[in-house]
Amino acid sequence: MVRILDGIQCPADLRRLSIDELSVLGEEIREEVLSVVSEVGGHLASTLGAVELTVALHYVFHAPRDRIVWDTGHQAYAHKLICGRRQELATLRQLGGISGFLSREESEYDVFGAGHAGTSVSAALGMAMAKHLGGLNHQVVAVISDGCLSTGLTFEGLNQAGHLKKDLIVVLNDNRIFIDPRVGAVSSFLSKQLTTELAVKLQRNLRNLLRTLPGVGENLYQAARKIKESFLGLVTPGFLFEALGFQYVGPIDGYNLKEMIQTFENVKKIEGPTLVHVLTRKGKGYEWAEQDPVRFHSVTPFHILTGLPKKGKGPIPTYTDMFARALIRCARENPKVVGITAAMGSGTGIDKFAAEIPERTYDVGIAEQHAVTFAAGMATEGWVPVVAIYSTFLQRAYDEILHDVCIQNLHVVFALDRAGLVGADGPTHHGTFDFAYLRSIPNMVVMAPKDENELQHMLKTAVETGGPVALRYPRGEGWGVRLDEKLESLPIGKAELLREGKDIVIVGIGSTVIPALRAAEDLAQLGIDAAVVNARFVKPLDRELLVDLLRQVPRLITVEDHMLKGGFGSAVLELLADEGLSEIKVRRLGITDRFIPHGTQDQLKKICAFDQAAIAQAALQMVREEKKKKEGWERGSA
Repeated sequence: MVRILDGIQCPADLRRLSIDELSVLGEEIREEVLSVVSEVGGHLASTLGAVELTVALHYVFHAPRDRIVWDTGHQAYAHKLICGRRQELATLRQLGGISGFLSREESEYDVFGAGHAGTSVSAALGMAMAKHLGGLNHQVVAVISDGCLSTGLTFEGLNQAGHLKKDLIVVLNDNRIFIDPRVGAVSSFLSKQLTTELAVKLQRNLRNLLRTLPGVGENLYQAARKIKESFLGLVTPGFLFEALGFQYVGPIDGYNLKEMIQTFENVKKIEGPTLVHVLTRKGKGYEWAEQDPVRFHSVTPFHILTGLPKKGKGPIPTYTDMFARALIRCARENPKVVGITAAMGSGTGIDKFAAEIPERTYDVGIAEQHAVTFAAGMATEGWVPVVAIYSTFLQRAYDEILHDVCIQNLHVVFALDRAGLVGADGPTHHGTFDFAYLRSIPNMVVMAPKDENELQHMLKTAVETGGPVALRYPRGEGWGVRLDEKLESLPIGKAELLREGKDIVIVGIGSTVIPALRAAEDLAQLGIDAAVVNARFVKPLDRELLVDLLRQVPRLITVEDHMLKGGFGSAVLELLADEGLSEIKVRRLGITDRFIPHGTQDQLKKICAFDQAAIAQAALQMVREEKKKKEGWERGSA
C-alpha cells in the first residue's frame, strides 16, 4: 500500500493534505522512525513525542525561508523525514550516513546545527535580529524542550528577546517531565481565543487607547496588564514567560493538529516575542518508550515487540559501571564524598550512586556551569564533590573550572565520561579536547586509566588527593581485565613501564595503552623490540621515567584518543624541550586539526590512524627509516 509519507519530498508537500491525512502521516512517520531506530539505534523517545508538533510547524511555516531552529536536534528525526531525507534515514549515525543531530552541511532546512542543549533561543534571536536589520519579513521559530529550560543560556536568550521586543516565536515542547503545568478547559480556551486575529488586535488597540488617556492612561494600562497576568498565572504556567516580556500562549495539545495549526497561524500575526507552550509525551505511540522514556531516550538496536536490546549486556563492565561502583565504595569509606551530575544520571552512573546514597546525590539539570561552582562551594566547606559530566559537556563550564575551582585550589574531582571518540553521536559529542583545556590550568591534575581496573584506583586517588583533579575515561566496555578487590591510591605523576624494549618507546595514555601494548607484541614478530609506557598522567608527567628511558632509546611514539594540538603528545614534546633532548625522534598519533564525523569507535580510530594496526605501522616505519639512515651513513663513511 502506498504511504502518504512516500509522497513527501519537502515541507511544501504537507500543505496539500487535509487534517485527517496529516494525522495519518504522523503515524507513518512514527512507524518509520521506530523501524529505523530499532535497527541502527539512535535517539527515540524525544522524536516520537514531537511528530505531530513537527508536522504542524512545517505545515504553517514555510521552511527554509522561515527559520525553524531545533534545540539539540535529537527531537528532529521527523523533521529529517519531512525535509527530504527519507531515503537516507536508514544510514542514521553510521559512517558516511546522516547525522543523529542537525547539520547545516546536510540540509538547507537545518538552519542551525546543535548537539548541546539550550542553544536554540539565542541562535534564533540572532537570526531574528539579522532579519530586522535586513528589512526582511520571514518568521523565526525556536523549538526548545522543557528540559532545556534548566540551561542558563536559554534564559539569557529569553531575557534579551524580551528586552529587544522583536518578532520571535519560541515553541516550548513540554513532555511533562520537567514542567508540571496546570492544564484544563479554561487554559485551552484562553490559548485559542486570545490568539485570534481579532483578539490580538483588540488587545493592541486597548493597550494604545489606555496609554493615550491623559494622566491615568499608563496606570490603567499597567493595572490591566497585572490583572491579565494574575488571571493567566492562575490557570497556566505562563507568568514566568510573561515576566520575561513574552506573549504567552498555551498550553495546547501537542497531538491536536487542528488546534496547533490554528494557534501557529494566529501567533504569526502577533508582534514581539511569543512563547507557545505545547504539551507532548516522550515515546508517544510506542508502549515501551512511553513507560520508560529515560531508557528509550537513546537506544542501541532493539526488538520492537519487546523493547529489549538485540545485543544483551556482556559480562565485561563498562567504564561507566566501574566508575559508579568505585564511587559508591569511596563514598562509603568517606562520608564527605558527594556525587554531582548535570542531567546525565544514567549516562554517567550517578543514578546508581543515587540509588545507594540518595542524600549525597545532586542532579542539577542541564546546568554544567552551575554544577562546577556548586561543587566548588561544597569543597570550601570540606566536602569532596565528584562531578560526573561527559567530556564534551564539561567544555561549557571552562571558566568555572578555572576561576571557581583551580584559582582557589579547591578539592573538586572531575569525572569525564565519554572522553575520546564516542562513535555514533559524532562531532558535537566527541570528547577530544579535555587534555588541552584542562592541562593548561595551574593546580589541575589530569589522569586517564588504561583499563577498567585502573579506573577504580584512579578514582580513589582523586578522592584522596587535595586540589582539583580530572579523571577521563572512554565510552563503552572495558577490556575484561581482572578487578582488584582492594582500592589503592596511585602516586601522583608516576607512569608505569609495561614492557621494556631497545628499538623504540611507545607511550600511551588512557584507552590507547592496551592497543599500544598489543602493537608491541605484533612488532616483536617482526624483530622490533618496543618499550611500552602507560603514562597514567597527562599532568604532571613522569619526567624521570620518560627522560631516563628516552636517553637510552631515542625514538618515541605517543598515542592519544585526543586532538594532537595541545594534547598529551604536545605535553611530552614540551617536556623534551625543557630537558634539552632535541635529538629524540618523535611521532605523535592522535586526531589531527579537524572535526571527526560519526561512525563506530573502531572505524573512527582507524580513520584517525591511532588503532593497534596504525601504532604498529608507525613504529615499524620509524625504526626502518632509522636503520636505513644508519646503514647509509656507515656505507658513506666507509
